[in-house]
Amino acid sequence: MTPTWVQLTYLACAVSFILALKGLSGPKTARIGNIIGAVAAVVAVAVPFFYLELDHVVLILVAIALGTAGGVIGAQRVQMTQMPQMVALFNGVGGGAAALVALLELHELIPLTELDGAVSWFTLAATAFTVAVGSISFAGSVVTFAKLQELMTSRPVVFPGLPIVFGLALVATIGLSVKTVTGPMIWVGVVLALLGLLIGLLLVLPVGGADVPIVISLLNAFTGLTVAAGGYVLDNVVLLVAGTLVGASGTFLTMLMANAMGRSVANILFGALKGGSTLGAGVASDRPVKSAGPEDVAILLGYADRVIIVPGYGLAVAQAQHTLRELVEVLIARGTKVDYAIHPVAGRMPGHMNVLLAEAQVPYEQLVEMDEINSEFKHTDVVLVVGANDVVNPAAKTTPGAPIYGMPILNADEAQQVVFMKRSMRPGFAGIENELLFDPRTTLLFGDAKDSLGKLLNAVKAL
Repeated sequence: MTPTWVQLTYLACAVSFILALKGLSGPKTARIGNIIGAVAAVVAVAVPFFYLELDHVVLILVAIALGTAGGVIGAQRVQMTQMPQMVALFNGVGGGAAALVALLELHELIPLTELDGAVSWFTLAATAFTVAVGSISFAGSVVTFAKLQELMTSRPVVFPGLPIVFGLALVATIGLSVKTVTGPMIWVGVVLALLGLLIGLLLVLPVGGADVPIVISLLNAFTGLTVAAGGYVLDNVVLLVAGTLVGASGTFLTMLMANAMGRSVANILFGALKGGSTLGAGVASDRPVKSAGPEDVAILLGYADRVIIVPGYGLAVAQAQHTLRELVEVLIARGTKVDYAIHPVAGRMPGHMNVLLAEAQVPYEQLVEMDEINSEFKHTDVVLVVGANDVVNPAAKTTPGAPIYGMPILNADEAQQVVFMKRSMRPGFAGIENELLFDPRTTLLFGDAKDSLGKLLNAVKAL
């Protein structure tokens, strides 16, 4: 029987997780929400040491110390541009851990199944689910990490017969899950885990381009569901609540991201199997464009009444957010109205740009979401696109068959003048040309974003 104080503590932790998630929904409360969630997690991990007679305590403490050290070092060293792949890696570790715990629990449950009524079929089903889906999440997350970290190609990886292999693995997984319920054996659990790893690989390999972050969110939901199922198996309310929160929020985030891309989740996962791709050719164009130096662009910005900034992943790569903020402050001081237009999938994950700009002390009031600012572009003198491409590509509205067709975009093409800051003429993450680059109203400023913004800032100050 679990002591009353433990039940009350776990209840407080569960409520804290809910409050933490609520806090993370807004920039003003995100920090305190994160702290509340972290403290609740530490308390939930510590409680078993005070009321259970644990075996191998030293090994457990060593594992906790190693995990803590790895997490702290990783969090301190990770760059903002690498945050999505770090999320993927941590998520995969969570799914893999849930699968391993479920395998160990299955080993403990097998002898009890010989006693009538000792183990319910639902407990065995939850165990099989945790093993299979946790393994899928682990393998899939490792692949997404490798793609975003450029350890492997980010293009879709397919081979003849992939759908058949995937289908057979899925059918075998269902069959072994049923076997786990009707006649559990440890070798069945191990094979189930291996099949889960195979399905995770085959699920993510065909995904490419801008869809990889969406798959990270989906796998995050998978991990949450496995943790919730594991909480049921272990009779742990905290795991059940925390896993349900992660599973539900991950599912909603996946749907929101898919809608922001104008795609269905099924198309994102299996589009490449039908010959589609989220990547184009990815070849730099040699078509003529109008380019200018920092002084010319400074004149456009310095005498504009209305300017909208469109930040993208290139801004994060160049770590130019502080210089951009200084430029905006100078423009505002000159009487120019300036806002940042934030696309839902700017960067590589939702909120990526918000966090990046908040790090540079950009006032949150200047960050305007796509739905609110799209009507403003037609009244804008200059749009400054810094390291973004696909989120302002008109092909999303005008070119059926384009990888990004149907994706809602920022209406930068409606402005009087557009300035693109780019390193080269290479296309964006979707790998297709942006016709806006060749529009007579568009000027390109080539170079590293941080260096170019520094020169642009000095030129504006000199006006």
